[in-house]
Amino acid sequence: MELSIQNLSFSYGEFPVLRDISLKIPAHKLAIILGPNGAGKTTLLKCMNGMLKPLSGKVTMGITDISRISLRDMSRKCAYLSQHNKPGRTTAFDAVLLGRKPGMGWRVTDHDLIHTEAALKLTGIRNLALRHTDSMSGGEFKKVCLARAIAQEPSLMLLDEPTASLDLKSRLSFMELLRRIVREHEMSAVVTLHDLNSALRFGDLLVFLQDGEIQSVTSPEEVTPETIYKTYGVHTDLIIHNGIPFALPVSSVSP
Repeated sequence: MELSIQNLSFSYGEFPVLRDISLKIPAHKLAIILGPNGAGKTTLLKCMNGMLKPLSGKVTMGITDISRISLRDMSRKCAYLSQHNKPGRTTAFDAVLLGRKPGMGWRVTDHDLIHTEAALKLTGIRNLALRHTDSMSGGEFKKVCLARAIAQEPSLMLLDEPTASLDLKSRLSFMELLRRIVREHEMSAVVTLHDLNSALRFGDLLVFLQDGEIQSVTSPEEVTPETIYKTYGVHTDLIIHNGIPFALPVSSVSP
């Protein structure tokens, strides 16, 4: 399902955060929002699913204006993964089953159990089903959170810094998994990241955000050192390794 943002602006009180954002994210693509701290990445993500109401502009999923969708119906179409999920004293199976809540009736059905099992299998964590989430590593718990989002059967997933605080192996494993899910299961995903090289490697579409405004929307192959400089104020060399672009910082520029 295509996600479209048209002339969106948002402020916290009198402090403007997003300014006249227009953006289209094609269906079944992995889009990654990049930018420095305070650029408005998380705010933009929350506007995409109606958690925050913009001052102006609109967001549509397909042909539907999300302001006309109830939060319950929105949660059936769109799964949101916060950066600040914390493990509790619950099993991975029960944590993933919670993803069925938006469409669940008064009791858990066989349909709910089947989709929970499928989400655990898809994310490769069936072996963790009876483990308590507060005994897991960061990488394992992130996959539980992803499985819970998948269990909702969404058309769109929004993930806020899902690899924050993960080690190199866990970060790589999570992004490989996410890209595979998007490509093989007809989902779309929008992710905020600080890791530019992960974005260049795994993203289909990169959105560079700086000071609440879009600087560039591009494919990884079309990113230039000028794009990176305009967003981060850092000079970089771009190198290609095995067909994948990587950004190598060479100097910083004071504001």
